[in-house]
Amino acid sequence: MKKTLSPAAVLARLSELYPNAGCTLDWTTPLELLVATILSAQCTDKRVNIVTKKLFQKYHRAEDYIAVAQTELEHDIHSCGTFRMKAKAIQETCRMLLRDFHGHVPRTMPEMIRLRGVGRKTASVVLSTAYGIQEGIAVDTHVMRVSRRLGLTKAKTQASIEKDLMKKFERKDWAKISHLLIFHGRNACTARMKCKGDCLNVV
Repeated sequence: MKKTLSPAAVLARLSELYPNAGCTLDWTTPLELLVATILSAQCTDKRVNIVTKKLFQKYHRAEDYIAVAQTELEHDIHSCGTFRMKAKAIQETCRMLLRDFHGHVPRTMPEMIRLRGVGRKTASVVLSTAYGIQEGIAVDTHVMRVSRRLGLTKAKTQASIEKDLMKKFERKDWAKISHLLIFHGRNACTARMKCKGDCLNVV
């Protein structure tokens, strides 16, 4: 009968496999990370980094994103997919940053999720990566799939899976476990596989 690893053992094993796991988006400021994370929805980080290399040379502050027509911004981010929706989200978010936060990316979950196009996943990424603030666990499709296969949760929704993971891991490890599960989902425990934890040698 297959045994599942404890959360601590999963964290330890994944840490061995992916010692350098972390955010793979390129950024230098919290605003750049926020924009890059919005662009990463249904798009690979590799593609986002290609786009933002030029994008961040053109747009430096929240004011810059709203100084152009939406169609111009759409053109600049076109290859990231769903570019109209993302351009609108970026511009509306930047307007909110200027209106409500003096142009700065906020540092709390309630404030972050007020922004257009920002849910708990995006907020968790920005808060933990840019500020070192752990207020949630970023749950994407990889985290959903791998956490279920490893027996960390039986839930099916992002919100419920996040709650389960937050209970099973210490707050200081919330960002780390998200990155580790994402790396494992990309590199080994892919959607095409039918494993149920076997990828971590769970027997």
